[in-house]
Amino acid sequence: MRRLILAALLPVLAAAAPAAAAAADGIVRVGAPTSAILQAAVVPAGYDTIYVSGMTPPPLNPGAPAGTPVQFGDTKTQTIGVLKRIEDVLKGQGYTMGDVVMMRVYLVGDPAKGGGMDFAGMMEAYRQFFGTAEQPNKPARVTMQVAALVAPGMLSEIEVQAAKKK
Repeated sequence: MRRLILAALLPVLAAAAPAAAAAADGIVRVGAPTSAILQAAVVPAGYDTIYVSGMTPPPLNPGAPAGTPVQFGDTKTQTIGVLKRIEDVLKGQGYTMGDVVMMRVYLVGDPAKGGGMDFAGMMEAYRQFFGTAEQPNKPARVTMQVAALVAPGMLSEIEVQAAKKK
């Protein structure tokens, strides 16, 4: 009886398992194609890896009073600035945003949003760089709210790891 039940459940379990496919670059990306992020990325032997330190947003208006929204902008604006900085670092080392396999996003609660992190604003910026027609790859990712970043007014900091074939 147990074997019969197990045999009946196997197709259901297989259908529920996350999709995993090796891309043309050889990295296995695990997760539903419709998801904004991966559940996992498997980087095989023979790949170079770059670890990009946490990047913070550039000031939009350097003359603005320190720690004000005018100095750095909202979460979406800051995240775009951070991702552009990351893109520049990667490009300088011969990588692209499509090579990013892991991302850690640190968001400070936005006073304009009642002190909660602006996840929607971060996602609007994120979707400009990942999962697009031009750059369809998405990284595994964690997003968390933190109490503060290095300077007042900063709402977004991101670090990434990227990998590509040697």
